[in-house]
Amino acid sequence: MNKIKIGIFGVGRGMDIARNFMLLNCEIVAICDFHQKRREAAAKTLDASVAVYDSFDQFIEHDMDAVVLANYFHEHAPYAIRCMERGLHIFSECISNGTMAEGVELIRAAEKSDSIYMLAENYPQMIFNREMKRICDSKTLGKILYAEGEYNHPADPADTTFMKIYNYFPEHWRNFTPRSYYITHSLGPVMHATGATPKRVTSFSVFAPIEGDYPTARHGADRAAIITTQNDDGSIFRITGCAAFGAHHNAYRICGTEGQVENLRGMGEKVMLRYNSWSKPEDANETTLYEPGWNDQDEAFIRQSGHGGGDYLTARMFLDCIRQKKQPEHPFDLHSAVAMSSVAILAHRSMLEGGKPYDIPDFHSEECRKQYENDRLTPFYGTDGSKPNIPCCSHTDFKPTESQIERFKELVMED
Repeated sequence: MNKIKIGIFGVGRGMDIARNFMLLNCEIVAICDFHQKRREAAAKTLDASVAVYDSFDQFIEHDMDAVVLANYFHEHAPYAIRCMERGLHIFSECISNGTMAEGVELIRAAEKSDSIYMLAENYPQMIFNREMKRICDSKTLGKILYAEGEYNHPADPADTTFMKIYNYFPEHWRNFTPRSYYITHSLGPVMHATGATPKRVTSFSVFAPIEGDYPTARHGADRAAIITTQNDDGSIFRITGCAAFGAHHNAYRICGTEGQVENLRGMGEKVMLRYNSWSKPEDANETTLYEPGWNDQDEAFIRQSGHGGGDYLTARMFLDCIRQKKQPEHPFDLHSAVAMSSVAILAHRSMLEGGKPYDIPDFHSEECRKQYENDRLTPFYGTDGSKPNIPCCSHTDFKPTESQIERFKELVMED
């Protein structure tokens, strides 16, 4: 079997992904990044035959089968469309589209292309989330009514090493990301486990700016977006996007008419499965606390992979889709990806409007597409120099202090 040839666009996160494709016997044939030092460092870790580009226009002309889009968080859609036009398969990090109009454009482009598109969302493949899906699929929880997803990632405001890697200039996307936007790590796992898709969203924020003489260029001071969705199966989700409160955790809970399953904050990979005494399955305990097993032939590779094994498993899913010539299943397919991005974008608008509910459009419908085809509101700077046209924070006039910006420039920005 011929090796699948992969190109990596964005080598910061992209090289972590590349290592998993190499474990899966793929060939990394080209890399592309505008950042010279990172591009050169990545090239040193790869075979000398790998082509190195600083221009996507040149990179996309390279002979390859698929492209990993690991460029800036909010800028995947235009490059995914370019790949679709060339018949290249697409493995796209995080949200699929940074604006509603891009979601429309992605769907329309996909309908003209044979490219496989997969959202590279890895948290559903963490061991406890795989177990929760297994429990949901067993139907012992009854009808699913409610689920929670919390991706909580507070950061030390004095950690300049982190900033130099992840948000190293004032206009970087991380300095303007609304709390609802980085949503797939909280929403993806509960969509995967339950099979539900959000149809309506509302959101409120928790505002708490960084105080003190810390180096920061963050123009968002919300610590969390508390997001509620009504779903196509009648269930409700409560999710957080990327939050920054309390202690770090990834926490998920799924409740049905007959029982519930959750992973426990601060207890590693443990899962707690609970039933009511009158409705528990035969031979089951009312409460079981346990560590699930992988039960996977590739466990050795999974355990050495990032994000709790999710990076390897997600890459393997993508390759299976390419070889079987089929699009991924919910929630990794394009329509699910655009739905997740729509939740992220419209939850932020809900928050800015005091919790106003927004319907999540179904872009199977041309009527819905027309409603949003010119909607290019964005809280981000573009790499073309374009400025944000919607606030990124619930307090719309918030910005870091002059002292904080000066310390950021002094301690974080590259020479």
